[in-house]
Amino acid sequence: MAKEISYKERKVISIGVVSELTGLSERQIRYYEQKKLLSPERSNKGYRKYSFLDVETLIEIANQREEGVPTGEIKEELEKKYKKGSKLHKKMISGQINAQFGTHKK
Repeated sequence: MAKEISYKERKVISIGVVSELTGLSERQIRYYEQKKLLSPERSNKGYRKYSFLDVETLIEIANQREEGVPTGEIKEELEKKYKKGSKLHKKMISGQINAQFGTHKK
């Protein structure tokens, strides 16, 4: 069964719209992509497509950059955040399975 993607995760927003929403230039957005702070998908024609989560991440990045935080530190924080989120997601799934089937690890 394929995981259903929430509307926040769907990569459907063009770079121009992301630029308008965040106040960042398209050049800044591409720079953050180059620094691996986010990774948009590409359409069949090669256009970047972003999600609402990407927009939130870009706003977070912009705020941290205004405070003088280097991109390397931002990248480390984002990696920790996503790793932590992944572990939490696995725990939640495990809990749901345990509740559904009455199994649990000791």
